[in-house]
Amino acid sequence: MRIQTLKYELELQHPFSISRETHTTQDTLIVCLSHNGKTGYGESTSNPYYQITVESMQAEIAAVQNQIEAYDFDHPEHFHSFLEKLGLQHFTLCAMDLAAHDLYGKLLNKPLYEIWGTDASKYPITNYTIGIDTIPKMVEKLKEKPWPVYKIKLGTADDVAIVRELRKHTQSVFRIDANCAWTAEETIKNAPLLKDLGVEFLEQPLKADDWEGMQKVKEECQLPVIADESCIVESDVEKCGVYFDGINIKLTKCGGLTPALRMIKKARELEMKVMVGCMTESTVGISAIAQLLPQLDFVDMDGPLLLKADIAQGVQILADGKLTFPELPGSGVELL
Repeated sequence: MRIQTLKYELELQHPFSISRETHTTQDTLIVCLSHNGKTGYGESTSNPYYQITVESMQAEIAAVQNQIEAYDFDHPEHFHSFLEKLGLQHFTLCAMDLAAHDLYGKLLNKPLYEIWGTDASKYPITNYTIGIDTIPKMVEKLKEKPWPVYKIKLGTADDVAIVRELRKHTQSVFRIDANCAWTAEETIKNAPLLKDLGVEFLEQPLKADDWEGMQKVKEECQLPVIADESCIVESDVEKCGVYFDGINIKLTKCGGLTPALRMIKKARELEMKVMVGCMTESTVGISAIAQLLPQLDFVDMDGPLLLKADIAQGVQILADGKLTFPELPGSGVELL
């Protein structure tokens, strides 16, 4: 095999704010994995919350590149186990694993969803995310992008007022992501008000390790609650099953499609809802997420919609939130 790593700085259409940070660009790593005349592409974004940079991921790969290129590639799951033994952390593993799955599908000349035995004609529609801003700016962003489902980032002193104002301008479904900014008491208090405003569920309202608070929320909250920061890797799924109604899987955090498939299976065994979210990836990462869609209840894959310019072609998100799957096999990705 041959490996190439590329760094891109993705420029956002608008400054993007959540409860703990604001950014106008997103650095991302693209891994190109070539074998037998085919090339697979994978992606993993940098993340200050987890202290991940593109340079740190590139350094990890460079340190073991000779061993990886000497590997006799046969199946993505076997390759993932090999990479874990080399000590790659999850963000780096994700980029490598996505590239391996894309390569595998291209070698077999089949899209991944077909290899997994799923039907891509039925899938959840992605939400479009409205980041924290002034209320007029949030309303402006909503009007700029009419969409059937919105994820609204909260974590301010006026959270319910924000949703109340946004509701005046659309009848679309709302999902709320507080990114760990609320207490259990705030969550329980806000839930009935938000439910009346057409909110479908709450995502990670409490700090990731506030299990005592989540127990109260589980008992008293009038809306379903989905785990995000509390559910990073496979071993987190079972614990989250006690406190949450569902999980949001991030490929970058868990290490790629290989562990994500196992997390989906475990969540189903626990009768939990399953969502997959994005980290403002380009179409490279989003096309990999799209392959999982037939297995999901919800999805947040609006990364390319938030960018000024994309770096790849693959799955296309249409104006109504639906998708066009590429004819190219694997994840269907080609760099522009």
